[in-house]
Amino acid sequence: MATAEPTTRIEMFPRRDGVLHCEELPVSELVARWGTPLYVYSKNGIRDRYRELAEALAPVPHLIAYSVKANGNLGVLRTLAELGAGADVVSGGELHRARLAGIPGERIVYSGVGKTVNELAAALDAGIYAFNVESEGELCALSDLACTMGTRAPIALRVNPDVETPTPHAYTRTGHAATKFGIAYERARDLYSIAAKMKGITVRGVDVHIGSQIMEVGPFERALARVLDLVHALKQDDIPLEFLDLGGGLGIAYQGEERITGASFASTLLPEILETGLKLVVEPGRFIVGEAGVLLTRVIYVKEGGGKRFVITDAGMNDLLRPSHYSGWHAVEPAVAQGRSMARVDVVGPICETGDFLALDRDMELPKPGELLAIHTVGAYGFSMSSQYNQRPRPAEVLVDGAEATLVRRRENYEEMVAAEML
Repeated sequence: MATAEPTTRIEMFPRRDGVLHCEELPVSELVARWGTPLYVYSKNGIRDRYRELAEALAPVPHLIAYSVKANGNLGVLRTLAELGAGADVVSGGELHRARLAGIPGERIVYSGVGKTVNELAAALDAGIYAFNVESEGELCALSDLACTMGTRAPIALRVNPDVETPTPHAYTRTGHAATKFGIAYERARDLYSIAAKMKGITVRGVDVHIGSQIMEVGPFERALARVLDLVHALKQDDIPLEFLDLGGGLGIAYQGEERITGASFASTLLPEILETGLKLVVEPGRFIVGEAGVLLTRVIYVKEGGGKRFVITDAGMNDLLRPSHYSGWHAVEPAVAQGRSMARVDVVGPICETGDFLALDRDMELPKPGELLAIHTVGAYGFSMSSQYNQRPRPAEVLVDGAEATLVRRRENYEEMVAAEML
């Protein structure tokens, strides 16, 4: 895949004289323009992480199909499209976003267990690279639809390798036998034989995805070994393949821990992939955008009760769901360091839920009402999982490129929130 010319690496969120910046801009200036809560993304951070992976995978033909569900902002998608990225989509809406951002159909793969007929038809019209088929029912429906439309659907079967993956939460493990995702490994070879005979189907590859926020290469090695056994079996069955899709799941450093690098991922897995002669498809999302985002929020009140000290902010679980939903940990710090003493606090939001928190039992410099906090590593599954719960408008989003900041999503207003409803 083509990539843009490399640029000088820019630190994403440096501190200068105690003031947090995004690239070259103080985050307080961004808040002065666009208010809080505010998502801020480092454009060069996104570029750097994409290039890290692209350079590591250069020895093999490859497609980096960015996982749109991680962050579907059109400004983020356009940034990646300009670098040559493809897209991994899981809905008709994500397909529409990817195409709108300039990602061509031939660089799009479509995953997900519940694709509707209308979504399948839209993807066929878009000429996508492949459908990652997750059930025999989907395969039959796709074949019938393709025949009706006078075309053939390029497919890979998403094979479930029954690999246990150590991830931080049970909800992010997708490679074991008891998950809703994928086709049982023992069934895959027979289903490929059926697919190869279907009039509306073109078998193009094999797909696997074992989970999210994986911090070791070992699970990928085990999954690859299982998939390569299937690849060799399909070769014996005279079923040719064009690509091997290893999915996504590469983890990031939420707490400064060591993560998988593009180089370590490639050095471990590419030798065996090279031997197959197949194109490699990967579907990273969090790996590319996760560390490139912060959520800026203003402290409303500070109060004490029941032996606890609560820092109440104008951002809540509707703006950032991961702490409540996944027990996700995010660094929280003042946007402007004041040199005050440290205190143990719960950082909570304004939502009418006990589960509305951003950080629990956290030691941090005690802020005062009106001051700004920055919540880190929210570029993935931050805004994309946000909602209007308690009828709160979702945050604005800003993309920073050096000393230039661009509003890439304005804050909703109350009129827009009710515009689709009818009395």
